[in-house]
Amino acid sequence: MNATLVAVVLSLFSAVAYAAAAVAQERLASRNSDSGMLRLLATGSWWWTVVLNASAALLHVVALKYGPLTVVQPLGALTLVAAVPMGARVAGRRVTTVEWRGTALTLLGLSALLVTASGPQPDQVLTVPQALAVAGTTSALIGLLARRGAKPGLRHASASGVASGVASALTQTVTVAATDRSGPLLSMQVVGVALLVAVFAAGGLLLSQTAYRGGLGAPLAVVTLANPLAAAAIGLALLGERLQGGAAGILLALAGAGIASWGVVLLTRVTPAVPLPHEYDDHDHPVAAVLALEPQSASAEPALLPRQPDRKSAPGHLTAL
Repeated sequence: MNATLVAVVLSLFSAVAYAAAAVAQERLASRNSDSGMLRLLATGSWWWTVVLNASAALLHVVALKYGPLTVVQPLGALTLVAAVPMGARVAGRRVTTVEWRGTALTLLGLSALLVTASGPQPDQVLTVPQALAVAGTTSALIGLLARRGAKPGLRHASASGVASGVASALTQTVTVAATDRSGPLLSMQVVGVALLVAVFAAGGLLLSQTAYRGGLGAPLAVVTLANPLAAAAIGLALLGERLQGGAAGILLALAGAGIASWGVVLLTRVTPAVPLPHEYDDHDHPVAAVLALEPQSASAEPALLPRQPDRKSAPGHLTAL
């Protein structure tokens, strides 16, 4: 099978897993908007979102082994496309016409990008000095966007997207270098860059969780756009990746990026309907239990609040927040 096709298929499955994790994170953040990050870390529900993210990341890592950053990263926009029907399903509503239009434009734009970005299986890697330079620049940018005291929102989403995009670029270096039989498996380059990947991947996850306190649509859109921009910049500038088709290919890629961006913007303009209550067996469907969490406002009537489980009798209950 063609290497690029393998990368595309793996990226599709990765996007679906990331979408499920994003919907779950947003619902947890909405329900716990006034509680700190440490409170979330102590809940089993949040760790199920980590499992989803880890599964998606694993698929993404394998995709980066077969396809260049300019192919794999733009497909991350499919996360938002998949999140739309998922979010509508758990909210008990139908996908709107605007959402279908945004989905169609996003897919059309991504198709144009794939035509121009299709390239050979990656073989170049970042050197240790290059990786450190990228890490230092990214850390400074993240610190500026998510500085202490900043209100959770689009700046945190931008920082999350940049962190995740850089983590993907560094991951490609690790996968290519580790599978290159000409050198040792655990060289200083592989180990050092792998540590940077862990730091930026974890940072991107925590920043996105903070950003989702303001809702899912706009933050997820910003993450979706910032991620491929950061990764593609590294691929084009440092890894020798090129767009196909010369000047015409560049114009087609720009047009595709514009169309996909407009589609993503449309997907964020929908005001979700009030969710309908759902009943799930939390013990049999832990992920569904997370997705079923309904955000509650501070003024909610006590009678409408969900019944809290007995912590003494069920200390490990997945929805005990």
